[in-house]
Amino acid sequence: MNSSGIKKISGGINAVKGIKTVGISCGIKTNGKKDLALILSETIATAAGTFTTNRLKAACVTENQKRIKRGLGQVIIANSGNANTSTGKRGLEDTKEVAAFTAENLNIPEELVLTASTGIIGKPLDVGKIKNGIKKLISKINSGDFSGASDAILTTDTFAKESAVEIKIGEGKIRIGGIAKGAGMVAPNMATMLAFIATDAKIRKDLLKKALHEAVTDSFNMITIDGCMSTNDMVLILANGMADCGEFKAKSREFPLFQEGLKLVAKELAKMIVVDGEGATKLIRVKVSKARSKKAAKTCAMAIANSNLVKTAFFGEIMNWGRIVAALGASGIEFSPEKVCIFYDGEKIVENGCAANFNKNKIQKILKKKEIILEVCLNQGKNNTTVLTSDLSYEYVKINALYS
Repeated sequence: MNSSGIKKISGGINAVKGIKTVGISCGIKTNGKKDLALILSETIATAAGTFTTNRLKAACVTENQKRIKRGLGQVIIANSGNANTSTGKRGLEDTKEVAAFTAENLNIPEELVLTASTGIIGKPLDVGKIKNGIKKLISKINSGDFSGASDAILTTDTFAKESAVEIKIGEGKIRIGGIAKGAGMVAPNMATMLAFIATDAKIRKDLLKKALHEAVTDSFNMITIDGCMSTNDMVLILANGMADCGEFKAKSREFPLFQEGLKLVAKELAKMIVVDGEGATKLIRVKVSKARSKKAAKTCAMAIANSNLVKTAFFGEIMNWGRIVAALGASGIEFSPEKVCIFYDGEKIVENGCAANFNKNKIQKILKKKEIILEVCLNQGKNNTTVLTSDLSYEYVKINALYS
């Protein structure tokens, strides 16, 4: 537990009071792996969401953006293996049909059902399989088996991603938990990634929206694997108010605790996504320091983090810092090259724009590590930011050449 009373706990999203989740295989994926998940709150919850900024949006994104405006939700039904994107009117009708069928079988209002899809673009949903799957999901939940949801939303991921925290509030406590998927097509402002978060805190929709926006800005929007932006991204949060403490107020001292806990969960899920990047062998923390503005720092960090030449250099464990300064120069941000310093895990390799006097053996040992901090100091201001990325390996090409 940290000094503010926040501690990490096990259980992921299922650790939250009144939240039940389940996942099964309904046959969308031909390999028999789980592909349909249900997240259910025992009561109507306050809801908020953030979505892809891609101009091409999946049917589930378009429909959720309308439904989330009410600030209420109770169920999330998510499928993997089919993105239901670029499927025209049929795609939107299929999304609505899935939501309506889910609502009917759970005996709740249809507008409280949110949907999500991830997978191959351009193929219509097999609604019949999903409907049969929904019946199985409900039967499984009724049996008390709350397993499989974190696996059922995966595509090229190699492991399920979940995180949860407990926050002490006076004499009571609240919990925040989440699950996520993502391994490729992950770029600024989210990409093929889904994150579903729940909390038993009682909170107004405007405050929940504010807290989620800040959490996403500091986590999912600060990661990149391959610079490709997806059509289906979303982060959804449900707050059912079932915890044994009062409602969070904007100016209360407890609200910052809620924000901190939510950010912690989001950052942990975001880090897992980068660690699980398609073919990734290393996690790279790209820190840009002493920039003129936060925006400049992020732009520079993203330019470096998205550079295939930088990423392949880390995979090959070669110290080609010229690729870093080249990416920095192509960022569009004004800076003074003669002021730039670059560090690997605190070891200076570039000083004032030129090669520094460094120990090659020490740098080589750093490059062999699984997690490396690359710091680029611009020496222009006081603003810092850090972006998480991965290296780029042969395996990434293989995975995406065969994914269909």
